[in-house]
Amino acid sequence: MDRRKDFDWGPVIRREFYLDDAVTVARRLLGMVLVCRSPDGDAFGRIVETEAYAGRDDAACHSYGRPAPTGLHRTDVMFGTGGHAYVYLIYGMYDCFNVVANVQGEPEAALIRAIEPLGGLDLMASRRGTSERRRLCSGPGKLCMALGITRDMNGADLCDGEKIFIAGGNDGINEADISATPRINVDYAGDASAYPYRFALRDSGFLSTRRFMPASPSRRRER
Repeated sequence: MDRRKDFDWGPVIRREFYLDDAVTVARRLLGMVLVCRSPDGDAFGRIVETEAYAGRDDAACHSYGRPAPTGLHRTDVMFGTGGHAYVYLIYGMYDCFNVVANVQGEPEAALIRAIEPLGGLDLMASRRGTSERRRLCSGPGKLCMALGITRDMNGADLCDGEKIFIAGGNDGINEADISATPRINVDYAGDASAYPYRFALRDSGFLSTRRFMPASPSRRRER
């Protein structure tokens, strides 16, 4: 069932929001709505899990140690002004969607790891080959497939409200709702692998994984 008719995703997030550091942006994105529009229809969902990648000094970040953009490297978009899409391929199979953060020249980004699907569910299901709502967008590659996000969108302006954007607000999110944990699959990054730069709505049933997460109250009662 598509809920677009009774769902107001709110105003498109403005540029100023993205000009903070990636850690701040990644945390603030929780609860907001990621929207992707296509000729097939709109698909959108509530952001429930993010990761911050904090630039040249963060060994887990793609811009780690890079002095400047070259015009030829996939990370060049990260050196631009916050509020643009950074989409790249992993494992030769899956696209991942990131939000460029900070001001021009500070190459940081926030990875969107998982969303709670809200609208365009039939479209998402056809793209993913499953109708199980909890599994549609429970990972960065899965959500890109479900929403139709591809590397053709790399560099897209997230503030123009056109093809891909983030909308709404997170006024209903309290600090107690958020868990900060180490990031996933960055063991190669040495000390940076332990940075608490993954942010998640702790009781969401739509996370990519519960690794590092405290048990929710309902799960504790079940034990």
